[in-house]
Amino acid sequence: MKKILIIGAGEAGEMVVKEIINHPETGYEIVGLIDDDRKKQGCLINGRQILGQRKDIIRVVNEKGVEEIIIAIPSAPGYVVREIIASCEKAKVAFKIVPGILEIITGDVHLSQIREVKADDLLGRETVRVDLEEISSYLSSKRVLVTGAGGSIGSELCRQVAGFDPSSLLLLDHAENSLYFLEIELKERGPDLKIITKIADIRDKERLSQIFEEYQPEVIFHAAAHKHVPLMEANPSEAIKNNVLGSKNLMEEAIGVKAARFVLISTDKAVNPASIMGASKRISEMLMQVYEESPTKFMAVRFGNVLGSEGSVVPLFKKQIAAGGPVTVTHPEATRYFMTIHEAVSLIIQAGAIGQGQEVFLLNMGEPIKIVNLARDLITLSGFEPDKEIKIVYTGLREGEKLYEELLTSGEGTGATFHKEIFMAKPDRIEKEIFKRQVEELAKERKKEGIIEKVSEIIPDYKVI
Repeated sequence: MKKILIIGAGEAGEMVVKEIINHPETGYEIVGLIDDDRKKQGCLINGRQILGQRKDIIRVVNEKGVEEIIIAIPSAPGYVVREIIASCEKAKVAFKIVPGILEIITGDVHLSQIREVKADDLLGRETVRVDLEEISSYLSSKRVLVTGAGGSIGSELCRQVAGFDPSSLLLLDHAENSLYFLEIELKERGPDLKIITKIADIRDKERLSQIFEEYQPEVIFHAAAHKHVPLMEANPSEAIKNNVLGSKNLMEEAIGVKAARFVLISTDKAVNPASIMGASKRISEMLMQVYEESPTKFMAVRFGNVLGSEGSVVPLFKKQIAAGGPVTVTHPEATRYFMTIHEAVSLIIQAGAIGQGQEVFLLNMGEPIKIVNLARDLITLSGFEPDKEIKIVYTGLREGEKLYEELLTSGEGTGATFHKEIFMAKPDRIEKEIFKRQVEELAKERKKEGIIEKVSEIIPDYKVI
């Protein structure tokens, strides 16, 4: 029998105890539980005693010969999970975790759902609750288009939108492989849902016109974008063509078919931008004001880094760890905001329901996280000791990168919405005719110096690093 210690004597912990008792074939023996509630100390849960608090984990492991720990606190903040893992590492004992509420579909905890600790668990963010009825009112029985459908955000948008029973879901991307596999996945999940897959480049206005005319989308989530900061610094004209002119093409096509809503996926890098990528996304936000008199309601949603998305630091760190290191971090003080893909997309869809047109929504990103701390956590979760078994190497900030990101410019205020995780920025107003002329001039530039000059005219707080 494997000796198990359960951390957390709340509902989840109690469910784990019951599951293990009801399934003796698993070969688990519960030696007891740990909980920080002083009133619970010494109490029994289904005959298993609470043996101490978090500070007692190492002592209990040694006294009871514990072979594995199960963390059963789904709502625990990230720092608590980190502290528990640190104790497990010191005690040289294996550990697993009970997933968050969203992963426990039935509302119960089952042994099959207890899994290894993931990077997501270290964020310790609360489960996002959304107004399903309000979301359904603008997605159900509607023709929905998702651009960049094959990407991390785009594909999760498709998965979640599919659950609201749209009349059709149009997947648009220029990358055929990711789109192909997403189409297969969605058809397996919902064979009755009408899935339309289109290969297209948002810079190709003629192609977009054909698609919009044929399928008449009513709700558009625009997730297609070039997002890699160093790559866009090296290829600035591509950032402008795709992120600015591509967005402009889509907005005009949306107006042409009288689409009801257009949700632009933006980024915290659009705030006081120090990169061409961030500046291009800021200009795409500003473009919405040009079309404010149209029947289509335009809105943007800004947020920070998404944990585990394509090209983000987590997959890179995992690859480096698997290769034996070193793990590369740009700067010891570099910080970023993080949230999970599921959380970000849930809030994007909720913001789409709230918006009445011209809003720039901000998602509550919590506290920024030091990149080096994230690297250390991932090394630990992989079973290695940071700095000894896996080295961390600092490479220096790359062109266009900042030490930290911001969610508001100095001139923007914020307003609340009915959802506690979604705020509204109050962006600076543009002079429409001047702005349109500036965008036209920017579109003609091909050299980096000229692009930087034109971008600086449009965005006074753009600072080249």
